[in-house]
Amino acid sequence: PKMKFSIFAAAIFAALTNTAEGAVTSLNLENYDELTAGKVIFVKFFAPWCGHCKAMAASWETLAEEWAGNDSALIAEVDCTDDEAADLCEIEGVEGYPTVKYGDPAMLENYDGERSLDALSAFAKENLKPTCSPSHLELCSDEEKATIDKIQAMSLDELDDAIDTIEDKIEEAEDDAEKAIDRLQEEYEEIMFELTERQKTLKKENNYSLLKSIYLQMEKAAEENSEL
Repeated sequence: PKMKFSIFAAAIFAALTNTAEGAVTSLNLENYDELTAGKVIFVKFFAPWCGHCKAMAASWETLAEEWAGNDSALIAEVDCTDDEAADLCEIEGVEGYPTVKYGDPAMLENYDGERSLDALSAFAKENLKPTCSPSHLELCSDEEKATIDKIQAMSLDELDDAIDTIEDKIEEAEDDAEKAIDRLQEEYEEIMFELTERQKTLKKENNYSLLKSIYLQMEKAAEENSEL
């Protein structure tokens, strides 16, 4: 794949991020795939200066401690002000802080619930359950098992090529979306220009400024007369 991070390095990083009491595993674009592989995740995207982020920090740390060492689930966080994590926040469409997401690391869903420890803990227990994966084949359908067997039979080079192909298609889709947005922006600017010009023409052709001026003068005069 285009972005590689050794399993050994990831293991060291995971250990370091959890040595301090209350520490939460910190994710970025480089370590994301390795640290979330085979797990269902609950992740907080935040900015250190964010007041709401600070308010839920203690609850999030406690939740991370409750799930520390779990083989199939991970409580983590992403500092969107960190240069190494900013791209990950952009990919996940983070627009405000904190943003909390959960689920399959490749297809995260938004968490819109309360941010108290009780609410977060209850949600985690209900939703961070093992899903079909190479390490949980007992949860897989026959079709899913066949797909896993097919992928596991591929060589490293074949896997690398397959991942690169998908990433190239994703990049192409993103480029197409950006071009479409640019076209919409140009169309929007053209519409607004035409609107402005039409407003100017309507006002000029119908003596709008003169009408307004005389109306205001007469209104003022009427008010003055009513006070006499």
